[in-house]
Order: sequence, then C-alpha cells, then structure tokens
Amino acid sequence: MSKPRVPTQHADRVQYSAPDALRSGAMPVDAPPGGAWSHATPEVWTDVERVTLHDAFRAVLQRGVHGLCFSPYLEGQSPGAQIGEQQIRERLKIIQPYTRWIRTFSCTDGHEQTPRIAHELGIKTLVGAWIGTDAEINEREIAGVIEVARAGHADIVAVGNEVLLREDMGEDDLLACIQRVKDALPGVPVGYVDAYYLFELHPRITAACDVVLTNCYPFWEGCPREGALAYMQAMVARTRAAAPGKHIVVSETGWPDQGSPFQGSVPSREGAVQNFVDTCRWAEQEGIEVFYFAAFDEAWKVGAEGDVGAYWGLWDKDGQPKFA
Repeated sequence: MSKPRVPTQHADRVQYSAPDALRSGAMPVDAPPGGAWSHATPEVWTDVERVTLHDAFRAVLQRGVHGLCFSPYLEGQSPGAQIGEQQIRERLKIIQPYTRWIRTFSCTDGHEQTPRIAHELGIKTLVGAWIGTDAEINEREIAGVIEVARAGHADIVAVGNEVLLREDMGEDDLLACIQRVKDALPGVPVGYVDAYYLFELHPRITAACDVVLTNCYPFWEGCPREGALAYMQAMVARTRAAAPGKHIVVSETGWPDQGSPFQGSVPSREGAVQNFVDTCRWAEQEGIEVFYFAAFDEAWKVGAEGDVGAYWGLWDKDGQPKFA
C-alpha cells in the first residue's frame, strides 16, 4: 500500500450502490447497507454484538485464511533496514497457524530470505520485487526475485507493486521488467500488483500478466465501512472484466482499526474486525484468493499514509494479537 487510492479521474472510480442482498453477515441490523454514502451513519455496536463479532473473528482466523501480506519490520525499522533470518522466522511463526500463503514486497535487504523460511514452515509464497524510481535498486530487486524463484521458493512472482499508481515508471519500462522476469522463469506464474482500475487503463500490462494481482481498498476511496464488502465486490468485478480468462488474485485489502477518517471511511476496532470477517467469508464462499493487509502493524507507515498507516495489522507492532 503506497498512498490513498483515489483515482485521479473520477470516472475511474467505482460508482456502486450496495443492494440489501450484499449486506455483511454479522453487521448490526440497524446499519445502513451503503449506496447513499452522504447519508450513511456510523455503525453502532451493542455489547452482545461485539461478543458475536469477535467470536466470528476467532472462528475465521482459526480456520485459516488464504494469505496475509507480510513485512517483518520491528519498532524503529523501515524499508532500507537490514532484516535478519531470526527476526523473519520469529514473525512468520506467529502467523504460521493461520495462513496458507504470505505475500512479500521485496527481494533485497534480507527480505530475499523470507520465501525460503516460509517454505520451511509450510507456507506458500507470493514473492514481490519492489520496483521504483532507482534503477540500481530495481536491478537488485529483479535479480533477487529471479534468484529466489530459481531456488524454488516462489509460488507466484509479482514484478512491482503500485508502480503505475505512484507514477514511478512508464508503461513501456514496466512491461520490459515484467517480460524480463517471465523470460527468466519459465513455469513460474508472474504478475504485477496495482489498484484495480489501473488494469483497465493499462491493457498491455494486464495482457502481460500470468496472474493479475489487484489491490482493492474501499477505505482509500472514502467508502463507509458498512458498504465496503459490496464496494470491493465491484472492484473485483471490474478487474475480471478487464482481464477475461486471467487468474485474478486480490493482492491487498483491509481496514484500519485506528487513525483519522478518510472522507466517509472511518477507522474503528469493530470495523476492522467486521471487514476481515466479511472479506474472508465472501472469499471462501466464492473461491477467491485474497491476501489480507496486513499481518502486523507497521509504525513506519505513519510518514507515508498519516496516522492511519500504522494500524492495518491483525497483530500489533510487537506481534501481539489485537482482536483475539
């Protein structure tokens, strides 16, 4: 997650009214289903509803989710810090009982060890190469992800994360990076990660992907929490329409439990728990592969995303469960 996902062209945004049939399963009965967002009111939870919600959360987590977005940073660390094997292993062991896959974001600065350790723990891997504005770092990332995959530790490879959203690289250069990795890794599915609507705007990128990895954040488009599930369903539907016949994976989605509101999106503990339950139940029912963002809170993200950036995890920055 790089920055708020409000598209620069309003026509690109989802315009969606949530029908009653798509209401979330454990939503308070008096919560509005969404649609007319300017008239939406905050969700109100009774003590009994909170208990029911947290029971549902524990049941979903105990069954295990498809995937979690994983970064091993501890307090005081941020991208560029050197990450050691012991730290990675300790963090992975916390989430090991609850997820079948992890998604990583980098193959440098020690993160290239994560896929091997995950495989040792029986966790599958969606391995990312971080592509940005620094050509030297890009080269190291591409070389790193190829090395990891050739060693047998990448089940899926992602070349770049929200590169087009950040405008870090043009389409032609990004295509060249994707194709280079595909050529180097025959037999390994290779894709690219970005906000859902960018696969509509960049059909050549979409066509180049073996796997279309779509980030879907109702929060960053100002959607009230009670309409988030239906909004995300519309995001996924648009990705499918832009990539017919492609393998589509929701590479990120989530909801923060603290921080400042973003337009109609309001962080809350109950909202974060409800969003997790709704998303995982829907994904399981529909057979959709979802990587939930995120495993752990990351304090460093406050600088990039404001106070809300630090509170997307299911575990806190110290590795303690937040909602169990």
